[in-house]
Formats: sequence, C-alpha cells, structure tokens
Amino acid sequence: MIRIVRFFQIAFCMQFILTALPVSAVDFTAAEKRKILRHGPWPLPATPDPSNRVSGNPAAVAFGRVLFFDTRLSTSGSVSCATCHRPDAGWTDGRARSRGQRAVDRNALSLFNLRFNRWFGWDGAQDSLWAQNLRPLLDRREMGIGAAGAARLVRADRSLSCHYRLVFGTAPGADDDRVFVDLGKALAAFLETLVTGRTPFDDFRDALAGNDAAGRARYPAAAKRGLRLFVGRGNCAFCHFGPAFTNGEFADAGVPHFAGPGRADPGRFGGIRKLRKSPYTLLGRFNDDPTRSTAVKTRHVRLAHSNFGEFRVPGLRNAALTGPYMHAGSLKTLADTIRHYSTLDEERLHAGGERILRRLDLSGREQADLVAFLDTLTEAESGPKVEVKSEDLFCR
Repeated sequence: MIRIVRFFQIAFCMQFILTALPVSAVDFTAAEKRKILRHGPWPLPATPDPSNRVSGNPAAVAFGRVLFFDTRLSTSGSVSCATCHRPDAGWTDGRARSRGQRAVDRNALSLFNLRFNRWFGWDGAQDSLWAQNLRPLLDRREMGIGAAGAARLVRADRSLSCHYRLVFGTAPGADDDRVFVDLGKALAAFLETLVTGRTPFDDFRDALAGNDAAGRARYPAAAKRGLRLFVGRGNCAFCHFGPAFTNGEFADAGVPHFAGPGRADPGRFGGIRKLRKSPYTLLGRFNDDPTRSTAVKTRHVRLAHSNFGEFRVPGLRNAALTGPYMHAGSLKTLADTIRHYSTLDEERLHAGGERILRRLDLSGREQADLVAFLDTLTEAESGPKVEVKSEDLFCR
C-alpha cells in the first residue's frame, strides 16, 4: 500500500513538473526557427518614398486625411475613399465586391501597410501608392471625377486650395494633371501612416529570437501548431513571407476569376497592360525621384500568359479584420479560406509545368490551428483611429 501511494506521489510530482516547465526552443526545429524569424522584426523602418516629394510631410498627411473623407471628389457628391475603405472595418468595406457610385468587380483591399508594397491594386496596374490613389478618381464606377474635375475643385475651394499651398508651396496651377497627381501624393502621405501595430506573434517571434522561455510560453499552443504548418507542410510562407507576410507579387489562388457572364477578370495580365498605357507611372514626368531608381521595376516588368488569373498576394497582418477574402470576396472567413486551400479540386501548373498550387489536405484540427495562428497576426489595439488633428484646422 505504501508503494502504491508512493507511486502516485511520484506520478503527481512528475506531472506537475512537466506542466510547469517552460516551452523550450526545441518546440521548433532549427530550420523552422530560421523561417519564423524571417517574419520580423516588426514594425519595419519607415523611409520616405523618393518618388513622392511630400512623403512624410505632416502637412501632406493632414491634407491627405481631408481628401480621403471628402465626398466632393466623386461626380455624385456622395462617395469618398472612406466609402470602400472604412476605418472601423479594417480599412475595407466588408463587401464581397465593393460599391462606389456603382458596383465594381473586385473586393476592396485593406489599406494596412501600403507603404511597404511593391505594386498596388489587385492586379498591380499601379507602380506607386500615389498613382494607385488616382485610379478610383478616374473610374466612373467608383468616384470618377477625373483629373480636370479634381483640379477644378481644389482651385475653387478655399480650404482645399489653402491645404495645397501649405503642402506644395504654391497655389494649384493650370496643369490639371499636375494638380491631380499632387492630390494622389497627399493621399499617399496619409495612407503611409496606416501601419499595423505589434501582435502576439511578434512577441513570440522576438521571444524565440531572444531565447526568452517565458515569452514563448505565453503563445497559445494551437497558434504554435498552426505556425509550424504555416512555415512547414502547408508552405504558406512561400507566398506570405517576410515581416509583412507577403512576397509583394501575384499568384493564382485557385478561385474563379469570372467577373460576370462571359466576362473574365484577367488579373495581373490586364494590370500589366494598364500599367504600360498609364501616364501616371514611375517612368513618367510625375516621378519626383531624380535618380529614377524607383522606376527599374516598371521598366523591366514583362507580360506573360501565366499572369492571367493571378492576383495580389495580400499581407496577412490584421487579416482577421478584413474579410471577405480573395479578389472578388468569394471566401467569407479565414476558416473558409484555409478550407479552400485544403480541399482544392486540382493542382495548378505554371505555364512551364512548375507546380504552383497544391491541395493541402489538412485535417479539421490542422485547419483550426492555422486559423488560430492567423488570429495572432492581429494587433492588440482594435485598429488605427483617425482623428482630426490641429493641422487639419489650419485651412478652415
């Protein structure tokens, strides 16, 4: 009897010791650890955009904030940038396909971390953030005011004209395109400030880097299992790598790309064509970079048949706040998205025969673990708040 009691005492002590032990670095292999560490540190250093002479200028940030919420930049007078990019909805609108003055073919991408992008829009038809801001002003389905209309509004409105002078040092001139592009650059200065904050994953990643056992122990077990899948068997990090969790390029995600009956959305294929025709690129006269080094990517971009049906690889920070997902909002939740990749009907092949997308065949628990990991990429705060600042009041 004494031996039995002693056995249970030892078993209880062993269980207590094992439970109390901190989670050690051996939870992940050395190779897994290297992959995890590549997703940080966060936030990234912020550097001004050399193609935009007012990037980082506080007065430009204030002007861009005013423009972002101004419905007069639409022909109907009822639509602003914030119509499709709501601050309280992860800087998107929660719709499968967004609606400005009319319905469009695509889901509104979130505005988080745009300053780190290489290309802009679902199809990459713009090569700078300031050029991307001009697109909805030109599209009649969205805002549609156009270069001449936007320039005319700024010249006629005392407050907007005042902001323009504060930012650019002169009154808005007679060159409609120049004034129009300057509005895009002021908007870009504002949007560059929308950088996501620290997340539970960042704390865990830094604890892993610093061999902080207590910090690693605070990270949920399900998230750890999901992270292992993310960098390992799931191979999600092939496209979603680096501190912003995106390679900045385009991929076929295995979702339909029909925009309507008999009408396909060409994705990146169409985006490159638009880029080549646009007067608002880094190759043109509006690039403020005297070295033109920012234009190298645009000069060397090439059109390929494999680009058809490819869409932007979005960053995953704050992804839990920005559904629905995919270019046309075809997947409602993160769980739906993981299930999609786990149950694909077929493997996708690149034009050269290279396998670029394969079914993951994840179990229900594995899918839940991946979602648990993605949830830890959400910043601790509820999201950035946009407040009226003193600079906004200078021109009222």
